[in-house]
Amino acid sequence: MRNKFNEQLVELNNEMISMGIMIEKSISKTVEALNNGDIELAGKIMEGDEQVDRAQKKIENICFNLIVEQQPVAKDLRTITAALKMVTDMERIGDHAADISEITVFLAKNNIKVNFDHIGKMATETVMMLNHSIEAYVERDREKARKVIEHDDVVDELFNQVKNDIIAHIRSNPNAGEEAADLLMVAKYFERIGDHATNIAEWVIYSLQTVDEQL
Repeated sequence: MRNKFNEQLVELNNEMISMGIMIEKSISKTVEALNNGDIELAGKIMEGDEQVDRAQKKIENICFNLIVEQQPVAKDLRTITAALKMVTDMERIGDHAADISEITVFLAKNNIKVNFDHIGKMATETVMMLNHSIEAYVERDREKARKVIEHDDVVDELFNQVKNDIIAHIRSNPNAGEEAADLLMVAKYFERIGDHATNIAEWVIYSLQTVDEQL
């Protein structure tokens, strides 16, 4: 019985890693499409969101089967619970990649360039946070997870700087309201991705806690 349980835990871990790699690639390609105004690549990212959704459902099914059929002990239950929570955040990151890509298509079709440095920096920082949160899960590294959580303040500050950039842009270009709104949404989606990466890191720490640490 325990051997089968361990096999299913290994399967869960492998599927989590696979989904993590999937969304890492999706976000990296999202940034590439945004920077280059690549409509074709943005379209592929939007189409790929269904693959992320299927990965989420597969992981959820594994978790539910583990709980119902195997009656896990407390330590294993923490691992399963954390996986269920993390996979929700990963799915939301996939949604945001598709959202940014949709805006990318609009901007590219209207010859609007993303020239704000702070948006580019936000993209870089959130991709790094996501990469490190997934690595923390794979490596079971609490310290790396804590650094992800601490880094969320950097992304929040960049978001504030983007807002200031956009306000200045509107003042000098009064007719750029729709463009400014789209760019603000792009920045907001990156800020949310940072939040989800932070959540993943927090669940990594939760999954690694021992009974003594909870007391």
